[in-house]
Amino acid sequence: MASWNRYGSRMRELKMYTFVFLVCMVSVLQAAVKVSLIEKVSEHKDFKKLLRTRTNVLVLYTKSATSGDSKLKLLSDVAQVIKGQGTIAWVNCGDSEGRKLCKKVKVDPSSKSGGADLLHYKDGTFHTEYNRPATYKSMVAFLKDPTGPPLWEENPDAKDVVHVETEKDFRKLLKREERPILMMFYAPWCGVCKRMQPVFQQAATETKGSYVLAGMNVHPAEFDGLKQEYNVKGYPTFCYFEKGKFLHHYENYGGTAKDIADWMKNPQPPQPKAPEVQWSETDSPVFHLTDDSLDGFLEEHPSALVMFHAPWCGHCKKMKPEYDEAAEYLNKDKNSPGVLAAVDTTIHKAVGERFKISGFPTVKYFEMGEEKFTLPHLRSKDKIIEFLQNPQAPPPPEQSWEDKPSSVSHLGMEDFREALKKKKHALVMFYAPWCPHCKNAVPHFTTAADLFKEDRKIAYAAVDCTKGPNQELCKQEGVEGYPTFNYYNYGKFAEKYNGERGEAGFIGFMRSLRGRDQGKRKDEL
Repeated sequence: MASWNRYGSRMRELKMYTFVFLVCMVSVLQAAVKVSLIEKVSEHKDFKKLLRTRTNVLVLYTKSATSGDSKLKLLSDVAQVIKGQGTIAWVNCGDSEGRKLCKKVKVDPSSKSGGADLLHYKDGTFHTEYNRPATYKSMVAFLKDPTGPPLWEENPDAKDVVHVETEKDFRKLLKREERPILMMFYAPWCGVCKRMQPVFQQAATETKGSYVLAGMNVHPAEFDGLKQEYNVKGYPTFCYFEKGKFLHHYENYGGTAKDIADWMKNPQPPQPKAPEVQWSETDSPVFHLTDDSLDGFLEEHPSALVMFHAPWCGHCKKMKPEYDEAAEYLNKDKNSPGVLAAVDTTIHKAVGERFKISGFPTVKYFEMGEEKFTLPHLRSKDKIIEFLQNPQAPPPPEQSWEDKPSSVSHLGMEDFREALKKKKHALVMFYAPWCPHCKNAVPHFTTAADLFKEDRKIAYAAVDCTKGPNQELCKQEGVEGYPTFNYYNYGKFAEKYNGERGEAGFIGFMRSLRGRDQGKRKDEL
C-alpha cells in the first residue's frame, strides 16, 4: 500500500514538473518570437539593404552583447505593435563584424550612458537621434509617426496633469478621487487642443493639491462609447466631475490658467449662447432676397450678382465683409454697373433647389433676369467690382476629380460609413477642390488607387468637404485643414496618415498594411 502511495506521489511530482517545464518553454518561445522581430545586423551590405528596402527604421547600437539588454526587452515589445509600419534593428558594436559596421556609419555607443545609442533612419537616410522617453508608449507613438509631435505627457511642464490612457483608468480615477476633476478630452492633431494644453498644464500646477486636472486622448474608435456618454462632439471637450459624477462642461476655450483656476473654485454650467444674428438683419448694404422676391428683383435690375450662402459656412463668413464692402459702392451708386444680392438657401430652399446649389458660397451672375454665369473665382471686393464693370464668361471649369475615371471611391455623408465597413484597409483623403496641396496630391493618390484596384480588401477614397452635406461629415472626422488623410479599418478610424504625399508614400503605407496581414497569417499557421 505504501509503495502505491509513493508511486502516486512521484507521478504527481512528475506531472507538476512537466507542467512547469511546458510553461517555461512557452515563455521562452514567446520571448524568442519577440526578439526575432528585431533584425540583427552585422555587415555593412546588410545594413545598406535594410535602409534601401525599409522606410522607417529604428536602430539600437550597443557597445557589447549585453549592454543593451534592458532596451532590447522594451524594443521587443514595441516591435510587436509596429510590425508592418516600422522596423527595429540591432547592431552589436562589440563583435568584430559589428565593430566594422559601427566605424563605417560613425556610431560610438560606448560614449553614451548605458553603452547604447538609438538612431532613426527615414527613407534610406539618417533622420534623427531618438531622444524621447525610453517608454513603450513613446516609442510606439514615435515609430507610428516619426515626424509628429511628442506625446503630451512627454512635456515636463505637463507633469501635474493626470494623463489617462484607458477607459478602465478613467473609471478608476472617477471612483477613487475625492477632489473635483476637470477632464480634457482631446485629439493629438487638434489645433485648439494644442493651443490650450500649455494653459491647462499651468492651471494644473497652480491648483495642485486642491483639484485634479486630467487629459485623455479619446480620438481612437475604441472610445466612441465614452464620447457618446459625455457628449464629446468636438475637441477639446472639458468635463467637470465631483465624487465621480459629471456635473458641467467648461467652455471657455480662450481662457487663461487663472480663468480655469477661478472657475474650478466656483464651477458653473455654460451660459446659453446668444443666437447668431442673421446677415439679412444686420445693416448690410447687400439686397437680401427670398423665394418670393428673387424674380421681381432680377426683373428690376438688369445686371446682378447673387451670392447663395448658408449661415454655418466658414467660407461664406470669410467672404461676407468683402461682399458688403463691394455692395457699399455698387448698390448705392446710381451709375453702378450692377448690384449685389444674397439668398440664404437654408431658409429659402426653393431657390436653392431651382438653381441646383450644392456648395457654399455659390455666386451667379444674372443679366436681364436670366442666369448667365457661375463665378467661383469671385471672392474679393476688387474682383467683384472689376467683374461687374465688364462681365465676361469665366474660363471653362476644370473637370472635377470626381468626374474623372479612376479607382478612387468618391464618398459623401450618405454612403461613407457603409462603403468603408466593407474594406479592411481604407485610406481616405478629405479635400477641397480649390486647395493647392490637394491638387498636388490628387495624381499620386489616384495612381496608388489604380495600383490596388484588384484588391477587394483595400480602398482609396476621397471626400469633397466643400459639398454641403459633407461639411458635417468632415467635421465629425476631425478635418481641420486640407488635405487630411485618415486610415480606417473596417469603417473604424485607426490613425491619421502623416506620411509622404507622393506615390511612394501612399503605396508604401498600404503595402506595409498588407505585409502585416500576411505576417499574421504566417503566425497563425
